[in-house]
Amino acid sequence: MKTLHHAINGRSVAGTSDRFGPVFDPATGEQTARVPLASPEETAAAVAAAHAAFPAWAATPPLRRARLLFKFKELVERHADELARLITGEHGKILSDAMGSLTRGLEVVEFACGIPHLLKGEYTDNVGTGVDAWSMRLPLGVCVGITPFNFPAMVPMWMFPVALACGNTFVLKPSEKDPSASLRLAELLSEAGLPPGVFNVVNGDRIAVDALLSDTRVMAVSFVGSTPIAEHVYRTAAAFGKRVQALGGAKNHMVVMPDADMDQATDALMGAAYGSAGERCMAVSVAVAVGRAGDVLVGKLAPRVRALKVGPGTAPDSEMGPLVTAEHLAKVRGYIDQGVAEGADLVVDGRNLKLQGYENGYYLGGTLFDRVAPAMRVYKEEIFGPVLSIVRVREFADALHLVNTHEYGNGAAIFTRDGDAAREFQMQAQAGMIGVNVPIPVPMAFHSFGGWKRSLFGDHHMHGPEGVRFYTKMKAVTGRWPAGIRAGAEFVMPTMR
Repeated sequence: MKTLHHAINGRSVAGTSDRFGPVFDPATGEQTARVPLASPEETAAAVAAAHAAFPAWAATPPLRRARLLFKFKELVERHADELARLITGEHGKILSDAMGSLTRGLEVVEFACGIPHLLKGEYTDNVGTGVDAWSMRLPLGVCVGITPFNFPAMVPMWMFPVALACGNTFVLKPSEKDPSASLRLAELLSEAGLPPGVFNVVNGDRIAVDALLSDTRVMAVSFVGSTPIAEHVYRTAAAFGKRVQALGGAKNHMVVMPDADMDQATDALMGAAYGSAGERCMAVSVAVAVGRAGDVLVGKLAPRVRALKVGPGTAPDSEMGPLVTAEHLAKVRGYIDQGVAEGADLVVDGRNLKLQGYENGYYLGGTLFDRVAPAMRVYKEEIFGPVLSIVRVREFADALHLVNTHEYGNGAAIFTRDGDAAREFQMQAQAGMIGVNVPIPVPMAFHSFGGWKRSLFGDHHMHGPEGVRFYTKMKAVTGRWPAGIRAGAEFVMPTMR
């Protein structure tokens, strides 16, 4: 069995602790590797490498940093098939979806390649007689990324390219469930010419996370995961004086108005609810059917969900792969049991799916609930699996109320031909990302990604302009050169004249 490693100071480093975690192929249930779980001392070594590398990297001209990222982008594109297979082999999502997620990560690298323009400060001459003022954006220091299992390449690439481009060094703690893609990205960064210590990968569990959150050399922490852990990361890191962006859970609603194109809405729901087996923070897990839309929508969805092609992510005809682990499969099945017990109408039951030759894989068929009530757990809680709930309401105001009173506010969408309803929804819906006839409104890299309410702890969204602001600190300078005549000491608040 393969034993994985850490990537510290430009080298592959074997774990020195006796703790390891299993890495499985979700399609077969077979353990394919073991990953070392770092001790506090090993975690501190990664931070020390990043801390030592920071002064020289921060002093590297932004143009040189950008050119290195261009080389890294080229290498990722050259090895895209290999990276997609690593993702599928440890997460389970189908290859085309893995490749798509890699593309969304590359978009952030492309954005970060423009960092010389993005780091330009502002200058005002003659704010007072003979006095000029200007501002600069400077790097923070050692930054940390703690990333989830569902996007083992994309989410890290939403963090470290911007952080590195801004002149910071980085320690990545990927999910221990599927760490190989992150380790390969570290190798490609080194191949692109990144100096040792600027980017490090330390594998681990909560012990490593808490060591990173409490290390005084770490200046900023980016996190994506569940809301309880996001809140822990935010509170702990902030208590140690760090800048934090912690993206948490979601329960994304898609409102379907009676005038919507129902075929378009059905296609959108199939992809948004069941793509990646529902293991996306932007998956649509609730469809809010307004008025007569309910019967039409369920009638169109049910046969499509039953016909969903579930299989190994490497099979060319698979539309949905397995869930990531046996434990997560059991958790999602438990939610389906709970929905039945609470009285939801189980239109399509995915619990009995069996695949010949893959009996030990972590498969669950697409599941569809109708007539779900807001008091039910399957409505309130994040399931993170291929389970779609239909909630029926009488009118638009009721749908908007559901969106706005839910504890999560990551994304929300509306499908309609009514421009007035669409505009009202985009203005009033309490969510950070809104789709109008777009089911998964993930912004492009030159905008920023993030939710509201308990979907985000911290002030900054991720990547894009917000990412540049998060990974830099502002410095304002006011300067004057002596002109010969000295006015003497002044004991009042300085004013310009």
